[in-house]
Amino acid sequence: MKILVALGTRPEVIKLAPVIQALLGRAEVRICASGQHREMLTQALEAFSLVPDIQLDTMSPGRSLNILASRQLSAFDEVLEQEQPDWVVVQGDTTTAFCAGLAAFHRGIRVAHIEAGLRTGDLASPFPEEANRSLLARIATLHCAPTSAAAAALRLENIAEDAIIVTGNSVVDAIYQASESWSDGKPKALSAELESWTAAAPYVLLTCHRRENFGAVMENICHMIARLCDRNTDLRWVFPVHLNPAVSIPVRRILGHIPNLLLTEPVDYHTSLYLIANARLVISDSGGIQEEAPTFGTPVVVMREHTERMEGVEAGFAILAGQNPERIEKAVDYWLTHPEMVDKLKTLPTPYGDGKAAKRIADALLGQPVEAFRG
Repeated sequence: MKILVALGTRPEVIKLAPVIQALLGRAEVRICASGQHREMLTQALEAFSLVPDIQLDTMSPGRSLNILASRQLSAFDEVLEQEQPDWVVVQGDTTTAFCAGLAAFHRGIRVAHIEAGLRTGDLASPFPEEANRSLLARIATLHCAPTSAAAAALRLENIAEDAIIVTGNSVVDAIYQASESWSDGKPKALSAELESWTAAAPYVLLTCHRRENFGAVMENICHMIARLCDRNTDLRWVFPVHLNPAVSIPVRRILGHIPNLLLTEPVDYHTSLYLIANARLVISDSGGIQEEAPTFGTPVVVMREHTERMEGVEAGFAILAGQNPERIEKAVDYWLTHPEMVDKLKTLPTPYGDGKAAKRIADALLGQPVEAFRG
């Protein structure tokens, strides 16, 4: 059996790497990189010792989503014409995932959608991801839902029961694999600067990159972060800054001279996990961090109006604070003043997986029996 795995962003690599590894030796696997986020993608691939078999060049700075999508659809069509796979595997809700899935559907090739069933119910949040994953549900053959809640969302959309498998999220597999490789609890790639900064005092990790937080919202978030740093000088703050100018320009302009805040370039995957694992708190708009932090028992303040990952909120790991700075500050203050609740999180299991998702997905692709994840 020949399986083509399409990926284009760092989160896709992280969640697909365990699946690729679970398939190696059992099927012919071809990795196709779209070039959507090339620099950050390469960094993630290296973390898992993976090299694309096919490298596309579909991303051009300043181009619209429609231009990106049209270029990707055409490029993936040419790849499928040449490769003729039995399955195309896509993950999540990126333009890469949707275009690879659509190209496969047009050619009558089976599509496996990893992390299927995540929904906010709002096409504008996140944009365009909510539309991408909803449309993928109409054309996928196999829906690998990470949780029972995601599977329930698919059933509400009349997806056939025998096409849905609850697998757990392969991000948990990736975390287990990565952290097991650390020496003395630290990744080899951890820089001396970050090691020193985070060892000197308890710290809060910050990340922000989503499109809906650009513009005036980003400016407001930056001013809020400045206030938090000023009020909490006993803490250190760490902000790996996304490469997108819509993020990096306002962040460095507003926050570049705060003494207890360290702005860094984007960090590698292992360092990112280390920062999450050891933080007092994470403030983020990232979907992946909402899944990663509970694995380490680290609380999260989610800077989004909606989340497709309510499992973490319901289990007590995350507070959905929205985009309003006052609400975000209130949520941050809660975690910082309730250390007993933070300690409790360290004893709770993550609702997102058990480290066996990749095997379940590989078995399903190869027609083997699968025992569903109970989550």
